Amino acid sequence: MKYLKNVLAVIGALVVIGTLIFAVQSSPEQKEALTQVVNPEKRVADGYQISAIEIPKDLNFAGEPVPMDDADIMERVDREFLVNTYWQSNALLLMKRAHRYFPIIEPILAKNGIPDDFKYLAVAESALIDIASPAGAAGMWHFMKGTGKEYGLEVNANVDERYHIQKSTQAACEYLNRWKKRFGTWTLTAAAYNAGPGGIQKYMRIQKVDDYYDLLLGEETKRYVFRILAIKEILSNPAKYGFEVENDDLYDSVPTFTVEVDTAVTSWADFAKLYEINYKILKRHNPWLREPHLNNASRKKYTIEIPNKGYYKETTEGR
Repeated sequence: MKYLKNVLAVIGALVVIGTLIFAVQSSPEQKEALTQVVNPEKRVADGYQISAIEIPKDLNFAGEPVPMDDADIMERVDREFLVNTYWQSNALLLMKRAHRYFPIIEPILAKNGIPDDFKYLAVAESALIDIASPAGAAGMWHFMKGTGKEYGLEVNANVDERYHIQKSTQAACEYLNRWKKRFGTWTLTAAAYNAGPGGIQKYMRIQKVDDYYDLLLGEETKRYVFRILAIKEILSNPAKYGFEVENDDLYDSVPTFTVEVDTAVTSWADFAKLYEINYKILKRHNPWLREPHLNNASRKKYTIEIPNKGYYKETTEGR
C-alpha cells in the first residue's frame, strides 16, 4: 500500500511538471483554456446578458405624452424599466395573469369611457391577485373600505365586493371618471388614485403647478405612473424585453356558469358539493364571499360563479 501511494505521488508530480512546461510554451489562448481546466470557475455571464434598456421615444399614458426631453423624467422612466424588466419572475407572472383577467377588465373600462391603459394601473396596484395591502386596501383595484362603500360596493364581514373583479372594476371606473373631471388629465387622475385626490390637490396648491411631471411627490406616487408605463410597455411587447412566452404558458380563464342566491346559506362547503366542487374552488371563483356562510337577512340577490362540470377534479364525499 505504501509503495502504491509513492507511485501515485510521483505520477501526480509528473502531471504538474508537464502542465507547467506546457503553460510556458503555450499561446495566450491555450493558457486561458488551461486555466479553466486547472482552476475552473463559474462564469455568471455565460449565456446571460445584462444590458441597459432602450426606452421607447413615444411613451404615453392614456394618450398623454411623457416629456422625454426632461433628464429627470428620463431617469425615473429608466429606473422603472430596469426594475420591472430584470425582475423576470414577477414580470412573467404578470403576463400570465393578465391573459386571464384583462378580458374581464377591458370591456368594463371601454363601456365607461376609461382608457385601456388603466388596466395596467390594476396590475401596478395588486399584481392582479386578491390581496390586502398593509393599509387595508383590498382587491385587485385596492379600494379602501370607506372608498369601496362610497362607490357602491358591499363591504362587511360576510361579503366584500372589493374582491369582486367585475363590480370593483365598475367602481374604479366611476372613481376615475369623477376625478378626471376635476384634474383634467388622465395622468393626474392616475396619481390621485394612488395618493388620494386630496393629497394631489394639496401638492398642486403648494407647488403652484398643474402637471404630474412637474410635481414633487412622495416616493411611491413619484414612481407610480412611471411604473405603470413600464408595465404597459413590457406586457405589450414581451419579446422585445427578452421574454419568450408561448400562448400555452399563459393562464386561461375557467369556463363558468352562474347561480343566483337570494336566501341565507348556512354552509358554502355544502353548497359547493351540490355542484361537485369543494369550498376552495368555490372561493377561488367568488373571493368576495368572506365567510363560510351567508347571513342575507335582507334576501338580497347574489350571483355565484360556478366552474363548468369536469374542469376541476371532482371531489368525493368527505374530502
